[in-house]
Amino acid sequence: MKTNKSFAKRLKVTRNGKVLVRKPGQGHFNAKESGRSQIKKSGMQAFHMTNKEKARFLSNLN
Repeated sequence: MKTNKSFAKRLKVTRNGKVLVRKPGQGHFNAKESGRSQIKKSGMQAFHMTNKEKARFLSNLN
């Protein structure tokens, strides 16, 4: 099965197989946010997927 490239570009797979994704709400309208909330939004967070979903969306990525 082919990898879903549009979905795979939004994810990062670590060496151990953990899937990471950007935290939501970082795209725009950040000028009104406080510095503390902007720092909280930065970085990645774990994204839980079942093995079936990993096989469907990330089959060629690992």
